[in-house]
Amino acid sequence: MSPWIKQVCLVLAAVFMLSSTTESKKDEALYCSACMAIAEEMNYSVSQTDPKKTIHVGGFRLKPDGSLMDKKVPLARSETYLNELLEEVCNSMSDYALYEDPDTKEKSYKRFAPRGNDGVNFPDFKNFKFDGPESSSALKFACESIVEELEDDIISLFSSEADHVAKTLCSEVSGHCKSSVFQHSEL
Repeated sequence: MSPWIKQVCLVLAAVFMLSSTTESKKDEALYCSACMAIAEEMNYSVSQTDPKKTIHVGGFRLKPDGSLMDKKVPLARSETYLNELLEEVCNSMSDYALYEDPDTKEKSYKRFAPRGNDGVNFPDFKNFKFDGPESSSALKFACESIVEELEDDIISLFSSEADHVAKTLCSEVSGHCKSSVFQHSEL
């Protein structure tokens, strides 16, 4: 075999081995915060929906007696409504900024913008890091990635009215908040 073929084979083998051993490492603070923000925003949107509103779900199949097989479910927990909310949830990521806990120096993204009808006080802005649109676009990208990857799981958790949706979604289902740093936060 000629020497240049050996060199090409060696280079190709090195590139193949390098590409198979390197994986992009996700920023855990970013993805954990995005996951928690999704759960928080979805919970808030669901809580703002009128609990009296219902939607008919089911097929157009007939029972043996000739009546339709359908049932009413609360609108806020219907898959259709949750899909609509999920399509818009990442648009609210611009209301979040990087927050550094003054005691632990732990970094996470938190909501800094109060909602219109919240009677809560403004957060202490001195611990927020406003890095311009780049940081909120990174959070929005992480949010969109999580929604795309876990859309069915998110809808399933919210439609079943599961307890501790944020903890279940972010620690158990997605695994984005697995490290001990995030286990004690307000999941």
